Amino acid sequence: MNIVFGIIVGIFVLMGLIVAHELGHFIAARRNGVTVKEFGICFPPRALAWIKGKDGKWHRIPKKDWDKPQKSLVLSLNWLPIGGFCSMDGESDADTRKGTFGAATFWQKTKILFAGVAANWLVAFLILTVLAFTGMPHFVDNQFTIKGDTNVSPGIVTVKSVVENSPATKAGFKEGDQILRAAPNPDCLADQNCSEATDIVDATSVTSFNKAHTESLVYYNVWRDNAEIQLAATLNNDEAPYLLGVSMSQNGQALYRSTWSAPLVGAVTTVQLTGATFEGLGTLLWNLCSGIISQASFDDGTREQGREAIGAAGDSVSGPVGIIGTIFPAFTQAGPTNVAFLAALISVSLACINVIPIPALDGGRWLLIAIYRLLHKKLTKATEERIVSRAFIILLALIVIITILDITRLF
Repeated sequence: MNIVFGIIVGIFVLMGLIVAHELGHFIAARRNGVTVKEFGICFPPRALAWIKGKDGKWHRIPKKDWDKPQKSLVLSLNWLPIGGFCSMDGESDADTRKGTFGAATFWQKTKILFAGVAANWLVAFLILTVLAFTGMPHFVDNQFTIKGDTNVSPGIVTVKSVVENSPATKAGFKEGDQILRAAPNPDCLADQNCSEATDIVDATSVTSFNKAHTESLVYYNVWRDNAEIQLAATLNNDEAPYLLGVSMSQNGQALYRSTWSAPLVGAVTTVQLTGATFEGLGTLLWNLCSGIISQASFDDGTREQGREAIGAAGDSVSGPVGIIGTIFPAFTQAGPTNVAFLAALISVSLACINVIPIPALDGGRWLLIAIYRLLHKKLTKATEERIVSRAFIILLALIVIITILDITRLF
């Protein structure tokens, strides 16, 4: 039942984010004098449709009139829950009729094409700003906070087991200990203002502290038998299989709350997620390209490394089936806060993907128009349709491959 609910939540969130993207195009087109023929929620076949009459009110269009050309904007609700669309008049760059996309200036086209990207970044910023007020989970390394305006609700980090003959064993760690605070010296543990001390809000806090103090004598405040005690351990080096030698469990999630700085936290976190997304896309493309090229090598080891790189590329990407069928059910089970953060992350991802210069996407269409402008050549409708359609076929093929991988992972 949880999986079904998670899938339903995933469908609505993805649909909402795509509709927000198309709404960005819609607003920009109308503000720049381009006629929008239809704005649709979901994809055809059509379920309901409305048109604005001369009286200024919206009227439902009878089904028998759906195929007739309409003189003003049509709002439609359709059956396939896979997003939405904004149908502009004369979407070819070569169209010169007044009120068409083609007749708009280059700057107006730039604003229209990138308005969807801006809408997705704006949605992410708004979600993250609200989360900064109500409680923001941390999924990004060094995720931004302002120390003077951050109240942390920590999770409870408990020692599940202790490795024999490890630094943890020698320090006296026991199963059931709750790790509260860590510092490189005992005086710092007692000083709440000590910048070198780390408050343990989640299991990652322990591992991050240990990585920063390898081969050093460090100290931990631990809650045991209704009392707080102090333990000292000399950590192993980076080459050892473990630094401290404990396995941990976490009850609850650390949430970071802000007040006046919430909008700033929302904005900077959006930038951080954008940077992480572009970095991930770059790694994906590198693994994919290098892996494919290496298959032409005569060396077995090189070809094997290439196969591993291709496998890593496949494992690092997920399509609609994987997002809706796997990721959303897991995040839904973790609670609404995590779902909201995931929605912000996907919104940022949609923005970043649409910036990529592939002609079937917003950034690619803009680049295609810009290149022809720079070359002082006319971009004919036939040429544009040929380039965009071929790019769309390639994009569709990639989506099919990713969907097959998603289904394989599911079953």
